[in-house]
Amino acid sequence: MPTLEHNALVEMFREHPELAPRLLATLLHVEVPPHASVAVVESSLDQLIPVEFRADLVLELRDERDALVLAIVLEVQRDVDPDKKFSWPAYVAVVRARKRVGTIVLVVAPDAGVAAWAAETIDLGLGCSHVAPLVLGPAVVPEITDPADAEKETELAVLSAVAHGNGPSGLTVVQAALAGLGRLDQAHAMVYFQVIWNGLREPMRQALEALVMERQIEGEATIPPSLQRLIDRGIREGELKGMREGRLEGVREGKLEGKRDTLLRLLARAGIVLGEDESARIQTCTDVATLDRWIENVLAAKTATEVLS
Repeated sequence: MPTLEHNALVEMFREHPELAPRLLATLLHVEVPPHASVAVVESSLDQLIPVEFRADLVLELRDERDALVLAIVLEVQRDVDPDKKFSWPAYVAVVRARKRVGTIVLVVAPDAGVAAWAAETIDLGLGCSHVAPLVLGPAVVPEITDPADAEKETELAVLSAVAHGNGPSGLTVVQAALAGLGRLDQAHAMVYFQVIWNGLREPMRQALEALVMERQIEGEATIPPSLQRLIDRGIREGELKGMREGRLEGVREGKLEGKRDTLLRLLARAGIVLGEDESARIQTCTDVATLDRWIENVLAAKTATEVLS
C-alpha cells in the first residue's frame, strides 16, 4: 500500500508537472524537447495499462502548436521492488505505442541504494534492446542549504531534505527546507514536513528537536510561526516537553550552560559515554562556536573523541 511519503511526492509532481522536465534538464542534463506546456494525463491510459501495471504519473509535453513532443512516466520508488524491472518497460511500450512519441521513465528515489538499483539498465532479452530509467536520487539532487533558495525552489528543497536529511549537512538542509515551507498553505506544509520528518533517522530527529527548542528560547525567528506550530505537533510531545524544561533551566544559567546541556543530552541519547576529562572539557568550555561544532559532531560520531575533535 502506498505510504504518505510516496503519495506526497507523487502529488508534488501532479500539482507541479513542469517540475519533471525542469529537473530532467537541470539535474540529469537531458535534452528535453522545446515545449510550451506540461500536463498530467494518466487517466487517458486507463484502458491501456492493466491495474497491476499502473504507473504513478504520466506527463505529456506539448509544443506551441500543441504537438506532443515527449511523454514522461514518473515513478516514486522508496524501496527496491524487482517487479518494477518488468513493469517499467511495459509502461514505456504502452505509452509510446498509444501516443506515438518518445517516452522515458523518470524515477524519484530519495534513498541512495534504491536510486542505484533503479538506474540499472533493464535488458529486455539477449542484450538486444533495453530500457534505461532516469533517476532523481541523492547523487543528482543538490543539497539546498540556503533558506532563500529553498523559498524559491520549495519542492526541490523538500526533495533535497528527503535525499540528504541524514547526511553530514543534513541539519542545515532540513532547516532550509523548513524555511521554504513557510510560504505554503498549512495543509501542504504539514504534509511536506511529515514527509521530511518520517525520513529522518533518530540522531537527526534529536538534533532538530534541540535546534527547535534553542530557536524558541533565544527568540530567533528562523522558522515561520505557523510552521513552528506544525513542527511542535510533529515532534513527540513527551520528548519536546522534557527538552523544553531542560533548556529553560539552561537559559536561566546562561547561554553557554544551555548549549552544554543540549550537547550532553544528545550525547546521552546517542549512547556516547564520556570520561572524566572529556566531561570536564565540556563543562569548562566557554566558546559558543566550539560547543556548536561539538553538537553537530554528535550526528555522525560514535565516540567522545570524534565529538570533541
